[in-house]
Amino acid sequence: MEDTGPPSGNGPPRPRIACVYDYFLGGKCNIDADRQAARAIAEAMPDLPDVLRANRAFVGRAVRALADAGIRQFLDLGSGLAVNGAVHEITADMGVDARVVCVDNDPVVTAYNRRRVPRRGVAVVHADLRDLDAVLSAPESALLDRTRPVAVLMTAVLHFVPHADDPAAVVARYRDALAPGSCIVLSHAEDNRRLPGTYQAARLYSKDIAPIHLRTRTEIAAMLAGLDLLAPGLVPIPDWRPDAGARPSTAPSYGFAAVGRTDRQR
Repeated sequence: MEDTGPPSGNGPPRPRIACVYDYFLGGKCNIDADRQAARAIAEAMPDLPDVLRANRAFVGRAVRALADAGIRQFLDLGSGLAVNGAVHEITADMGVDARVVCVDNDPVVTAYNRRRVPRRGVAVVHADLRDLDAVLSAPESALLDRTRPVAVLMTAVLHFVPHADDPAAVVARYRDALAPGSCIVLSHAEDNRRLPGTYQAARLYSKDIAPIHLRTRTEIAAMLAGLDLLAPGLVPIPDWRPDAGARPSTAPSYGFAAVGRTDRQR
């Protein structure tokens, strides 16, 4: 589908999470405010564009692996802009007839997605992922048959959930609401003082775009409780089932990724 240009809202231009991410991915759905904020953060953390591209590549590998395993339903929480390798694009490229629901809490982003996504097999929900009832009770979510397995994507989004909202509990609510054999796809930024520029970039991100909450590997692992992790488990993002022939990443890993499956017998 042809791109309809960057989303815009009322009032003074301000950077949006989805549009800054799009800029780092080389997309065109961003404005000067997004680009200025992105450049300031990248100056503090020059590896950031590579980190975000590695995360988007992980999404592609995880979706393809689950589609190959027979999953045909995807709930993408904090989906951002439905461009540059969005879930429905990945499954369409595979020739898989999948159902995809994209959820985002930015009304401008969801309005843009509703204009852009295919009418068949894809729906867009405006809701906060922390509100399970709002997400699942939205009319658009009826596209998913919740008696059958669903893959829930929480990629590069839970680090925007404050500690007070207990992201592990958020994941658990979705885990418990899914049919047996469903999966959760998760990636999260790491709290690691040895990584250059991490804290300065996080401060700039929190100041200019949205508060970000770095977490340790132990804290990220706790979000996967009650799930059977698919091989290779919780690993640095580039190391989750890298494509055959791919060169090993030489850049530091700034986050972890995993795919977990709910109990088939539950």
